Amino acid sequence: MARAETSRMDFSIEEASMEEQEKSKIEWRDIWKPLSLIVGTFLVLFYLPIESERFRVAVLESLALAKWYAQEHVLLCLVPAFFIAGAIACFVSQAAVMKYLGAGAKKVLAYGVASVSGSILAVCSCTVLPLFAGIWKRGAGLGPAIAFLYSGPAINILAIVLTARILGLPLGIARAVGAIAFSIIIGLAMHFFFREEEEAKAAAALHMPAPEVERPLWQNVVYFASMVGLLIFATWGKSTSPVGLWNAIYAIKWYLAGAFALLLGVLLVLWFRVKAYKIALSAAVVIALAYTFPHEPLIAFSAGIIALVICITTTRGETEDWFLSTWDFTKQITPLLFAGVLAAGLLLGRPGGAEGIIPSRWVSGLVGGNSLGANLFAAVVGAFMYFATLTEVPILQGLIGAGMGKGPALALLLAGPALSLPNMLVIRSVMGTKKTFVFVCLVVVMSTIAGLIFGAYF
Repeated sequence: MARAETSRMDFSIEEASMEEQEKSKIEWRDIWKPLSLIVGTFLVLFYLPIESERFRVAVLESLALAKWYAQEHVLLCLVPAFFIAGAIACFVSQAAVMKYLGAGAKKVLAYGVASVSGSILAVCSCTVLPLFAGIWKRGAGLGPAIAFLYSGPAINILAIVLTARILGLPLGIARAVGAIAFSIIIGLAMHFFFREEEEAKAAAALHMPAPEVERPLWQNVVYFASMVGLLIFATWGKSTSPVGLWNAIYAIKWYLAGAFALLLGVLLVLWFRVKAYKIALSAAVVIALAYTFPHEPLIAFSAGIIALVICITTTRGETEDWFLSTWDFTKQITPLLFAGVLAAGLLLGRPGGAEGIIPSRWVSGLVGGNSLGANLFAAVVGAFMYFATLTEVPILQGLIGAGMGKGPALALLLAGPALSLPNMLVIRSVMGTKKTFVFVCLVVVMSTIAGLIFGAYF
């Protein structure tokens, strides 16, 4: 009896000792993490090469790229995308997302919907992120969500046409075929690599209760169409040709964007209980600014955004939830995007500007011919560099003129528009490091292989 009590006492002492050791480990972990950050920051500042002319120019280019991004993309691209993502989180039922894009949905339907809906938006690698985060958080399967994420910036009709006209028909066709195939193949590969998680998600979806429908499906379709139309025409780019349908639409883009904005205002009154006088006053202010500053459309557009925020935050009910969801996406994504843009500008400079820390001659010198190294290097550089929509074509035109091979050119075209350093940082915050790493590796590897095959024949 005494021996048993002694044994229990020894076990209790040993258990207490283990708990103290574990607590000690946790405390040291809590200390080392901030300490490493402090030491790392100190070393960076201590050895900061401010006396280097290249470094000073790279810093200015980094800030210039961030300024350009803020002027050209935040108001016209990101802010509408944030509102759409917030609306997805609020007004699209989880059951509906699971039905068409969920892990248990039919593959043909899920990947078809994901690739088509992504390509219709024709946005850059950063603007697609809030939309991707929205459908992912509503329960979309990993494969279809990745297909949507890749197809949005990669399957851009104007960019493909521009590639064919400026860089040659074979490269334009290869880019179109490769982008469409990649969106599906990479999505299927991601589903395969993480199939256990997807199977668990599909099993959980079977036990979901039937959602309470706030309004009919057709109303949600019209509501989202008004916002998507506003996003598409507000960001409609100018064609290099002075004639043609694309350029004709560009000439009236703000009238079309205004029509979709007006439609959204009417819907807010009819279906979201926003007071009509608020929408009328907002419309009057925006129209007055548009006619007062006809060559500065961002002024009227910014006023419209402010008016929308005021209207939905001063109306009780689901519009408040819409704004809060939009704000959650904004807080999560915006800081990472700007950090990534600053880093990309520091390392590689900006399109049409001066060089970053990495000299451009290194890039052009390593992408000549059709070797495995040249294609891999082009894919990696394309994956980390930020390309706004259509800017990749003139950049590649200059690189090809400097001796870049056709294979590496295709590798960069398939990896570049779909990925960027800012893009990777945000994707990691949405779905984790492991999935992000696998996705980036799939894009780089497949772009490299496609470049090798294309370069062997052309």
